[in-house]
Amino acid sequence: MKAAWEILIVSSDLDTRRDLARILHAQGCAPFYARDIEEGLRLMSEQSIGLVFCDCHLEDGTYRDFLVAQRALKKKPRVVVTSLEADWNQYLQSMRLGAFDMITAPLRPTDVESMLIQASHEERNRLRLVALEAQDSDARAAVGG
Repeated sequence: MKAAWEILIVSSDLDTRRDLARILHAQGCAPFYARDIEEGLRLMSEQSIGLVFCDCHLEDGTYRDFLVAQRALKKKPRVVVTSLEADWNQYLQSMRLGAFDMITAPLRPTDVESMLIQASHEERNRLRLVALEAQDSDARAAVGG
C-alpha cells in the first residue's frame, strides 16, 4: 500500500523503530526516522509527512510535547502514539491532545496496517472535500455570486 504522503517514525527506541520499519516495508512504505521531537519536527517541515508513529517517551520529551509542538506547523499529519503499555487514561489523553490513534507493543502488522488504511481513507475524503469546495467556489464565481 503506497500512500500519497510519507510516513515518519519518531522513536528513541531501536526495537520499536525496527519493528515499525519491518511492518511498513512489508506494506511498500519507506518511512523517515527521527530519534527525538526536534528531529521529527524538522523532517515534518521538510517532507510531505502524512502519518507519524510517535513513541510515548522520547529522548527530549513525550508524545504530549510532540503533539503540542506539531500544532505550530502548517502541516498537521496524523499522529499515532506507540506505547509499551495499554493504559486507557493515556489513550484518552492522547486523543484529547489530537492524536489520530494509539497502538501498544508488541506492535502487530494488523494494527499498523489498520492505521495506514484509516489514514489513507481519511486523506482521500479530505481531498475529495477540498475538490468539492473548489468546484463550488468556481461555480459561484462563474454565476457572479
